[in-house]
Amino acid sequence: MHFEILIEDESGKKALDILVPKIIEGKHTFHVHPYKGIGHLPKNLKANSDAGKRILLDQLPRLLRGYGKAFSNYPDNYPTAVILVCDLDNKCLKAFRQEIFAILNECNPRPKTRFCIAVEEGEAWFLGDISAIKSAYPKAKDAVLNTYMNDSICGTWERLADAVYHGGADALSARGWQAVGEEKSRWAEKISPHMDVANNASPSFVHFKEKLMELAGTIA
Repeated sequence: MHFEILIEDESGKKALDILVPKIIEGKHTFHVHPYKGIGHLPKNLKANSDAGKRILLDQLPRLLRGYGKAFSNYPDNYPTAVILVCDLDNKCLKAFRQEIFAILNECNPRPKTRFCIAVEEGEAWFLGDISAIKSAYPKAKDAVLNTYMNDSICGTWERLADAVYHGGADALSARGWQAVGEEKSRWAEKISPHMDVANNASPSFVHFKEKLMELAGTIA
């Protein structure tokens, strides 16, 4: 199977480029498409956004319609699926899922699609594997890591920064959002290679892994 994976930023792409092959090995293929932020779902589900802005949720209706039309022309022996991976941030998970499924249901034809929401942020997936963080950052602060509750709404990237970045989240934030983005990419590059995808305590990571495996036909 081929997977078209949509992710909201470059750091997410760097992580998934490393993690996806650990989950679906062999003949399966994938392409991770990074965007320049998550944005907002348009009020008009059929709205056409400016593709040049590359904001993920703003473009989601157009993207899913496009994939639906493209996939319908593929041969039966070339199964393809869309995986949307984005952060929940401070949204209500139930309401957000209802909104994105409404967009999918408007598509005709409808692409095979799975929605995988990182709760609260993508860094929750790193914090689901403390051993991987410690392998990448041997001096990471145990007092911070050991008090984290998986997939809690707590300022997830800030929690990871407090554990591994000199001066913590306050020092990193003081450098501006560009520096924060660069540091997030660095975490992805350093932590992801050490992650054990079979043993991750983040429920949202497990959901992502299981959806990939189900589509790839590697579990019942």
